[in-house]
Formats: sequence, C-alpha cells, structure tokens
Amino acid sequence: MLRFLLRRLMVAIPTLFVVITVAFFMMRAAPGNPFDLDRKLPPEIEANVKKKFHMDEPLVVQYGRYLAGISHGDFGPSLKYRDKTVLDVLKENYSVSLRIGLTSIALASLVGVSLGILAALRQNGAVDYGVMAIAILGVCISTFVTAPLLQLEFGTRLGWLPIAGWDNGALKNMVLPVIVLSLPQIAIISRLTRAGMIEVLHSNYVRTARAKGLPEHRIVTRHALRAAILPLVSYLGPACAGLLTGSLVVEKIFGLPGLGKFFVISALQRDYTVVMGMVIIYAALILALNLAADLLYAALDPRVRVS
Repeated sequence: MLRFLLRRLMVAIPTLFVVITVAFFMMRAAPGNPFDLDRKLPPEIEANVKKKFHMDEPLVVQYGRYLAGISHGDFGPSLKYRDKTVLDVLKENYSVSLRIGLTSIALASLVGVSLGILAALRQNGAVDYGVMAIAILGVCISTFVTAPLLQLEFGTRLGWLPIAGWDNGALKNMVLPVIVLSLPQIAIISRLTRAGMIEVLHSNYVRTARAKGLPEHRIVTRHALRAAILPLVSYLGPACAGLLTGSLVVEKIFGLPGLGKFFVISALQRDYTVVMGMVIIYAALILALNLAADLLYAALDPRVRVS
C-alpha cells in the first residue's frame, strides 16, 4: 500500500507541475492585462502598479517567483480584489460550492444507483426503457437549458422557489441549483450502474448464489452491487472534483457566490492569480479523488491489489 501511494505521488507531483506551468503561460499569453480592462491608467501609474505586482519583470522570473510562492502555500495577492489574497477569495467562497456540490453528488448517487439497479433487474422491460429514456434526456439536455426552464416554471409561474440568490444557504435557495447539477449526473450514474449490474447478474458466482437459494434482494445488495458499482467508482473521482469546485454555468445562472462564479469573473477580468489558484485547487482535487477512487476500487474488488 505504501509503495502504491508513493508511486502515485511520484506521478501526481509532476502532473500538477505541468498543469501549473501550462496554465501560467497560457494566462500570460491571453490578450490584455488586469489593468487595461477598466478606465485606462496613465502610463506612469500603470508602470507603478505592474512593479508592485512584479509584472514588469521577465516572464521566466515571474514564473520562478510564482513557483517559489506556491511551494510555501502563498498563492499571491488578487490583482482585482483590493487588499485580498487568493486564499482569502477561496476561503470566502468555497463553502457555497462545497455545500451545493456535496448535496448534488449525494442525491445523484442515491437516485442514479437506484434507477440503474431497477433498470437492470427489469432488463428490456418497460421500467428499463423508461429509465434509459430519462438517462438519455439527462445527458443530452444541458444545464444551461434545464436551469432557465426550472426557474421559469417553479420560480416565476408557480412562485414556489426563488430563482436566484443564496440567502445564507437557505434550503429553498439550494433546491433548484442542486436539482440542475444532479440531473446530468443521475443520467450518467444510472447508465453506468445498469451496465455494471447487468454484466454481474449474468456472472457465474451470481448463478451459484441463486442455485444455493439465496434471496434475490440479498444477491443484489450483498454480491452483485459491490462489483457492479466499480465503473461508477472510477467515474465519481473527477465528477466530485468538478461539482465541489463549483459549476460555472449553474452558479452564474442562479447568482450563487461560489468558486465557479468567481472563476468566470476572474478570468474575464484577467485576475491571473485567482484563476491560477482555482486551477491548482481543481487539479489537486482531481488527483486526490482519483487516488481515493483507486483505493476504494481495491477495497470493493478483492481481485484488485494496489501493490
């Protein structure tokens, strides 16, 4: 196990380094800079501002300075939010994305796995066709279509739920964003679960369990499900990272003060340091969650060994 973790770290650290390097130089290659999007500054004032943030130095020197900073946990100051560091911006907004993301992935996992099992147990029946039709619609219809439709129906016409805002995480403000984020994930998870469950239900050890007279519910929950969700475990790693760091579209549409919304705003404002900080957090989450998925995969399937 320790050797496996060390090997993964030896791959993860260079991968993160490559992500940081590519993101850094791509951000600098984009037209414009953080100080020419608003009112044009006088040349001498703009020169002083660039000097303050070390942006008058050669690009390679800036890159080295940035690497030295993040190696000590310093992501630098925000270029657009006065008197705030990148960590301040992340700390102020991560909780919204975290709550929405965790709730969405929990709801999607519960509903998606249940629908997938139901469809597999009723293969080629009306229930199976109905679940797969819902799954295809969920995959095909994007969130920037479902979000306005739900806002129009439940917010404007019926007046049951607010169409935007956070209100300190009130339940009514979370319902629509969570549903919109969950729908595509429910579709994907149900399809993965159905495919895995159908394959496992036709395996030899399940036939043996049935021949021994075990109840069907025990065969499904104790034997088949454990192997059927293995493809789902691999998928949930990057999916969780995407939901936990905020959905760009959903947070923008519903006016949520999460990481996704500030990522869009910072990118448009050329706030290099904030964008870089969010890219690093997202990449690190993907690497960590993929490692967790591999460990969980080995725990669920005795045939897999991590060493």
